[in-house]
Amino acid sequence: MPLDPQLFSIGEFSQISGLSIKTLRFYDERGLLKPALVDATSGYRYYDGASLERAHIVAQLRRLEFPLEEIARILAECGDDLDLLAHLERQRRVIEERMRADREIAGDLAKMIALEREAAQLAAAGGFAIEEKELPALLVAGVSMTGRYSEAGRGIALLGRKLGRYLTGKPHCLYHDAEYREEDASFEPCFALRTAVAAPDGIAVRTLPATRCLALVHQGPYEQLSRSYRKIFGEAKRRGLAIVRPTREIYLKGPGMIFRGNPRRYLTEIQLPYAT
Repeated sequence: MPLDPQLFSIGEFSQISGLSIKTLRFYDERGLLKPALVDATSGYRYYDGASLERAHIVAQLRRLEFPLEEIARILAECGDDLDLLAHLERQRRVIEERMRADREIAGDLAKMIALEREAAQLAAAGGFAIEEKELPALLVAGVSMTGRYSEAGRGIALLGRKLGRYLTGKPHCLYHDAEYREEDASFEPCFALRTAVAAPDGIAVRTLPATRCLALVHQGPYEQLSRSYRKIFGEAKRRGLAIVRPTREIYLKGPGMIFRGNPRRYLTEIQLPYAT
């Protein structure tokens, strides 16, 4: 029996609708765009004028990034653009929220790029020497901890989770002890703050006073920091300086947000404030 001339093969319909054969078969499987006729003998799909209108609706909704499940509901419930209003408003909110999230991600990427470029420039310069620095007063959020020095990362991660969008610059740590302590060291992971904020539980917000310090950038694993401490403490002793606690470590480059990185490339600035 000859086919209705108003029916189109899947290849013809693909050219007419602008949808690939693979997409048409996928929409058929998902129940979004059923053929008008499936030949019982050959299994060939055929489409008609009503199929073309439905294909146009599906394509338009996909262009607006509606998920397939919602498109199925719209096709079942709506017959006019006015019926679409609630769906359109909801989809606009979804897109606006995604844009906001994308802007935050773009900001995080910009910060990561800036920090890594600065670290790369420091590493390329090499030949780190002890220098004197004027440290301005600094508003920080910190987590007071007692334990092993290696646990400082937990405090830095907590600050990132609780106050991420308010933090700026590189993580650092304040060390309150005047000696090395194995199990019960007193230290405080910190971040500088863009602005004063209410401190969440377990976090203190305060201003570190302005001070002068001796500073030395250490390149290499944290386990090798002792050689740089020996060098900078030796210089402080040679100058007769009275070190004021807490001392500071600034983590110019360490384990990244994505990769642990190569410890031989870690950059840590040791800062020893001193009485003037």
